[in-house]
Amino acid sequence: MQSTRQHILDTLDQRGSASARQLAQTFGMTAANLRRHLAILQSRGLVTIANRGKGGGRGRPERVYTLASPAQGAGLEPLARALLALTPESQREDLAERMLSSQPAATGQLTQRLVAAVQRLSRLNYRAHWEAKPEGPELVLGRCPYAAIIADHPELCQMDAFMLQSLSGNPVEQTAKLQAGPQGLPQCVFKISQSRSQR
Repeated sequence: MQSTRQHILDTLDQRGSASARQLAQTFGMTAANLRRHLAILQSRGLVTIANRGKGGGRGRPERVYTLASPAQGAGLEPLARALLALTPESQREDLAERMLSSQPAATGQLTQRLVAAVQRLSRLNYRAHWEAKPEGPELVLGRCPYAAIIADHPELCQMDAFMLQSLSGNPVEQTAKLQAGPQGLPQCVFKISQSRSQR
């Protein structure tokens, strides 16, 4: 039983969200059985209902589940607040570079750099992906690692922009901040500027 629940938590952590029906299909069990596990995880404060999806047919929209804040990782909020208080605004770009310093910068075409950027950002727990758009590509951050403190430290969005600019090699502009995405979960969106030769 416990291993099944841990598997549910791991799957939600990887996917971001899922309905009981989707999880049941993944694990090869009935939706009713899966909902019992979800109810226990919900009662323990580990899982929450993100929104109600469209459902697979008639009747009520199905519930979409996501990890609750306590299940999303260690509480580093006080440490992050203290470190930000000690970091002058002029050094925020340097802070972004230090977060990325574990690997060499990506090279190649813009699409190659974006793929590499998504991989690096995902290791930093951003749940990132990129989307091609007529006006230029967008990098979508499906999870804000700083959601608990972003209201007090909006400069973290600027740090994210510095990181994305460094990873993509192109200027970026934030177009959405913690706005509901297609699955109803908050996400941040950054537009990647392109030169005419890159289009």
